[in-house]
Amino acid sequence: MPDPIDPRPQVKVVDVEIKAQSSIFGKLRAYFFTGLVITAPIAITVWATYWFVTMFDAWVKPFLPESYNPDTYLPIRVPGFGLIFALIAITLIGFMAANLAGRTMIAIWDKILNSMPVVRSIYKGSKQIFETLFSQKGASFRYVCLVEWPRRDAWSIAFVSREVDGAQIGLAPGRQMYAVYVSTTPNPTSGYVFFVDTSDVKIIDMSVEDGLKLVISMGLVFPDKPLPPDKEAAAAVSLPKEA
Repeated sequence: MPDPIDPRPQVKVVDVEIKAQSSIFGKLRAYFFTGLVITAPIAITVWATYWFVTMFDAWVKPFLPESYNPDTYLPIRVPGFGLIFALIAITLIGFMAANLAGRTMIAIWDKILNSMPVVRSIYKGSKQIFETLFSQKGASFRYVCLVEWPRRDAWSIAFVSREVDGAQIGLAPGRQMYAVYVSTTPNPTSGYVFFVDTSDVKIIDMSVEDGLKLVISMGLVFPDKPLPPDKEAAAAVSLPKEA
């Protein structure tokens, strides 16, 4: 029975204990997610690096002579040796391709692969992708833009690949268009390519790297430096045609 002299209800003591307990668990939860944000990218990077190195070791080491393979005379396995050997071999192939004899051999090999019915489709597609990504001419996405996708009044981040004329894709000659790539989230390597009039594309003041970060993070990571007020009002404008 509660003391009639003490008017304080006992429930307040319970409320204080519950609040203190929830506060402790709230702090522990915050500490856990803070640690997860720090350790998860490190763990993923270490795992991806280890997977990449071991993959090349599994591919290259079986072809190495025993005298060049350190696993044959060392008590421990040496990770990364296959990757180093592969990088050296790829560099040597690039060096050979820079002279006349190397170009002749590559032309012959290219002709052989292009004559195979099924292999040529895979070879041409992969060759075009790698030439686009690693070409020294700097072919890559040109701008980050906004397009109304997948419906009107719903704007999506997209990337302008190049300017095209309508005649190049079977439309009216002189029609100024962009080849636009809309990537999926969080995997930017899959998506949709379509052609749209330049007037329907809004070029935004954002680097391609920041645009990719925005897509991969599902809209959570915006550019580190926000636009100044004078540019923020004109962030989405059509780019004038280059001379």
